[in-house]
Amino acid sequence: MKTLHVRAAVATLGVVALLILHLGAAGAASTTAHALIVSDQARRYLRLAYGSPTEFMGCMIGQVRGSAVYVQRVAPADVDPAHSTRTHVLPRQTCEAAGWAGTVGMIHSHPGGERCFYYFPGTEVASSDAESFARQPYPVDAIMCGDSIVWISRDRAQRQLRLADGPALMTVDHQPGNRVHSGTLAARGE
Repeated sequence: MKTLHVRAAVATLGVVALLILHLGAAGAASTTAHALIVSDQARRYLRLAYGSPTEFMGCMIGQVRGSAVYVQRVAPADVDPAHSTRTHVLPRQTCEAAGWAGTVGMIHSHPGGERCFYYFPGTEVASSDAESFARQPYPVDAIMCGDSIVWISRDRAQRQLRLADGPALMTVDHQPGNRVHSGTLAARGE
C-alpha cells in the first residue's frame, strides 16, 4: 500500500513540476520587448556568421530588464550542417539542452537579405519565421539581414536594429501586415 502512495505522490509532483515549467515559459513568452540592445561582442559574432552562404542560427544569451532585452552574446545553436541551407535552418535541440543558459531569443540569418519579415507584406499572414517564433518560449526572435537585425516581440510588432556603424535610415515600427517601406534597410536587403 505504501508503494502505491509513493507512486501517486511522485506522479503528482511530476505534474506540478510540468505545470510550473509551463507557467514559467508562458511568463517569459508574455514579456513584450520594445527595445533590443546587442553588445559589441554579439555584433561582431553576427557580422562573422552572416558571411556564410547558408542560414546560421544562434541563441541570444542575455537578460530581460523591463521592456528591454539585452543580448550580451550569441552562442551557436546545435545545427547539423545537413539541416542548414540557403533558405532553411533547423536546430537539433533547444538552446538550453545544448548547454546555453540565459537564452532570451533565437536569431538566424537570411543570406542575401531576402524575405526579412515576419508577416507577408501587405497582409496579416504569418511567415514561417513568425510561426516558429510563436512556438518558442522566448520574448524575442530575430533575423539577421545584412547590416540589420529585423526582430519581433510578443506584441507581434516587427522592428529593426542596425548593426553597422554610421548613419542609419530612420524607420518606424511595423505592425503585422504593414508593408516595409521602400527606404528601409530591410526592404533593400542591407
